[in-house]
Amino acid sequence: MSAAHSLNRRRIVACIWDFDKTLIPGYMQEPLFRRYNIDEKIFWREVNELPKIYSERGVHVSPDTVYLNHLLSYIKNGPLKGLRNSMLRDLGAELLLYPGLPECFHELRTVTQSEAAFRQHDIVLEHYIVSTGLAEMIRGCKIAPEVDGVFGCEFIESPLPPFYLNQNELEIPMDFEISQIGVMVDNTIKTRYIFEINKGSNKNADIDVNSKMLPEDRRVPIENMIYIADGPSDVPVFSVVRGNGGKTYAVYDPARENEFLQNDQLLQDGRVDSYGPADYTANSQTTRWLKMQVRRICERLVAESEAALALRVKKPPRHQHPPEQKKFDPEPTDEQKDLFD
Repeated sequence: MSAAHSLNRRRIVACIWDFDKTLIPGYMQEPLFRRYNIDEKIFWREVNELPKIYSERGVHVSPDTVYLNHLLSYIKNGPLKGLRNSMLRDLGAELLLYPGLPECFHELRTVTQSEAAFRQHDIVLEHYIVSTGLAEMIRGCKIAPEVDGVFGCEFIESPLPPFYLNQNELEIPMDFEISQIGVMVDNTIKTRYIFEINKGSNKNADIDVNSKMLPEDRRVPIENMIYIADGPSDVPVFSVVRGNGGKTYAVYDPARENEFLQNDQLLQDGRVDSYGPADYTANSQTTRWLKMQVRRICERLVAESEAALALRVKKPPRHQHPPEQKKFDPEPTDEQKDLFD
């Protein structure tokens, strides 16, 4: 326990979730390709070949995010013409969640209110999604109302033209469509958002994620975090969270043996604390493990708070009274006894 543990600050537990193959069975772009009648397999095969093709041209690209540029190519060249952020959000509503969602998110929150001591110390739980997928689709899905923050890839529609600062009036284009990347998230950049949540820069724009902060000033200590994701691509975040005292959990599709084997290897390699099926129903192994960890964090926070209180809050002075004098009643001597005979 830190000697500088805060006495009067809300204590926050954070569940941080990957999205694709963690909260949904597949990839979130499926409804998009279905709406535009695009063969999903062809698109992803093209994406997988791009790093090799560009490398042969002397250009290096990120395998995690090159798909964003390929989506822009589909927009520019016709197959996804007219795609807008509002359409992505609408398509998010078509995403099918794993069993037990979004109810599990609410159930995990109730753990922090399940005991009087947790409520007395003002412990709350927040949910965040950190994904290499499309933030607008996540914001449109059924789980979004249960989430405190979404970090994912973002697109810009109708970007401002050169020298726009010198123009008194800007023409408003009528043919809005996605045309630039606003935010690009890969599996390494995900770790940045862990520190944004940690320091509170996602809640307070005046706090830069690179600012130096004392541990007791950070909004969500990493040891209060649980990170849930599906596999090897999340190793950077697993390492940051587990290496700083947080908990990590891997999920797999029960119908896919290879995912089970991958998760077991993550456990053997010390990347995760445990793993289980992507089943979030009330009595599933995964939900029980998550509830147990939330409860343990709450119990630790209560113990730390009470220890800090005892250490740093002194008892007030009291009036001092002299000790009570014992009455002295000696045994009479034989001569004294004779006087009364």
